[in-house]
Amino acid sequence: MDLLHPQPVGNARAEPTGVFEDLHHVQQAHGYVSAREIDLIAQRRGVHIRDVHTVASFYPYFRLKQPVPVDVRVCDDMTCHLHKSHGLKTTLENKFAHLPEVVRVRDISCVGRCDHAPVVTINDRYYENVSASEAAQLIDREIALHNHEPGAPIPHSTPPRSAEDRGIAIQCDPYSRKEDRYSLFRDLLAKKNVDETLQLLKTGELRGMGGAGFSTFIKWEGCKRSPGSRKFVVCNADESEPGTIKDRFILQYLPHMVIEGMMLCSAIVGAQKGYIYIRHEYELQAEILREELAYARSLGLLGDNILGSGHSFDMEVFVSPGGYICGEETALMEAIQGNRSEPRNKPPRTINSGLWKSPTALNNVETFTHAVTILGKGGDWYRDAGLPGSPGIKFVGVTGHVVNPGVFEVPMGTSYRDLIFNYGGGPQHGREIIGFAPSGPSSGYLPASLLDTPLDWDKVKGLGSMLGSGAVVVCADNACMLDMALTSVRFYRNESCGKCSPCRIGTQKLVDLLESWTRGIVGPNDQAMLRDLSQVLRLTSICGLGQIAPAPITSVIKHFPEIMREHLEDRHCRAGICFGGAAS
Repeated sequence: MDLLHPQPVGNARAEPTGVFEDLHHVQQAHGYVSAREIDLIAQRRGVHIRDVHTVASFYPYFRLKQPVPVDVRVCDDMTCHLHKSHGLKTTLENKFAHLPEVVRVRDISCVGRCDHAPVVTINDRYYENVSASEAAQLIDREIALHNHEPGAPIPHSTPPRSAEDRGIAIQCDPYSRKEDRYSLFRDLLAKKNVDETLQLLKTGELRGMGGAGFSTFIKWEGCKRSPGSRKFVVCNADESEPGTIKDRFILQYLPHMVIEGMMLCSAIVGAQKGYIYIRHEYELQAEILREELAYARSLGLLGDNILGSGHSFDMEVFVSPGGYICGEETALMEAIQGNRSEPRNKPPRTINSGLWKSPTALNNVETFTHAVTILGKGGDWYRDAGLPGSPGIKFVGVTGHVVNPGVFEVPMGTSYRDLIFNYGGGPQHGREIIGFAPSGPSSGYLPASLLDTPLDWDKVKGLGSMLGSGAVVVCADNACMLDMALTSVRFYRNESCGKCSPCRIGTQKLVDLLESWTRGIVGPNDQAMLRDLSQVLRLTSICGLGQIAPAPITSVIKHFPEIMREHLEDRHCRAGICFGGAAS
């Protein structure tokens, strides 16, 4: 069992009004944010109490009621679900049902540790690869602590903080020595060859690695040309989609590349301020980033008039108050500004009107990282690192029913079969793969017959799926694809911000429908209703969450017709999960 205690979130400054900072300090001190404290914050900040409450009540990180002494949460999204977390949660609920005033067991959305599933949090500490009996022992220890009874301290492990400590080599890093880091930024400031640098990124064919695959050159050039005296650079490190873990790996082992990528971007587009927006579950990574920022600052590479170049740029780590919706770029910016993280209507585009309505270059962790790779090793090196016809390299997380889950740096064009079997070790002995998600629930599910598909933006898109962020989740024959679709749709239902009716109501309707199917309740017009509902969600939802929410079930209907027929007509689940089985 691997145990990982979170580090203190620290003094992460949020936005000009400081409401997030105040709320965080109150919760750290008292365990929750009371109505009285909300009133005091409002008075201190000179804002209406509703302005503070509407923020505090929106984000799952903030508690508005005093929690029970032992607050237990079990992740049941995608990979943890494949590792029987639902049964683990039920076992814990039953075992501690006689202590409702002391122990509360509930669900939590994916916490970004899918390579160590299943994951349980107890009083905001993360426990990885934990069994029901181990979790019960940990809960007993917390109960004893609450009752002031003597007990053995809970052990914890310290994960390696550098690639060298872990004994891995990362080919995309152009720096072999720490002393050489940030030389690309120094050169750009000295030579001021902005247009030439942009052309190098274009030559390397760098795309957005957060899932969209949009040209980085076009985005940065657009922000550069956008008029405005104040500009921003934002790194989206909020990977909250089930199965997505590669940014966590990069932030931990390549923080200097992320930071330098943002520095380079600032000099290219003319930005003065940068934010690394990181999910609050990544305490260790946030700490590492702050240490690396302090190192860069000690070299004189952040602040006013850097190295006498006339370019001023500074950065900070912004810790997200939680919520999958924060990964949507406009919702993320609303959070930085101290508002509810609700998506904006588009247009305008972020490069023209982003943070505080100013031009903003917003990219994913891996995008900034590979910008440094291209500029340090050359566009030709980066393109040739991929297999023929698929330029570039990619960090990919492989989790689910595999022997060796983890994050791997692979050439673009690598087949999913190679990823799963040669990198991920394949399924457990005696099992066969029946399906996989190329990139978490947003990509939907593909059958094992398509495992030879290469890791290629256009070829995966041609299958009606997406390469996305590279969150490969593998399902063996002891999984039920309808059950997996339901698990994914539940995630979207739980994480909907509720701003638009199609998403707020539609995701709940999807869950209701799929739950009925897994219980053997099938109406004559169900499939027609599903088609209509899916179309409404895709066409009328404000942001990508609602638009993509039907993908898990529509992909299962398309690619697993026999499994769907067995469920809807025969009332049979070959995995023994539905109809009162393991997932009931």
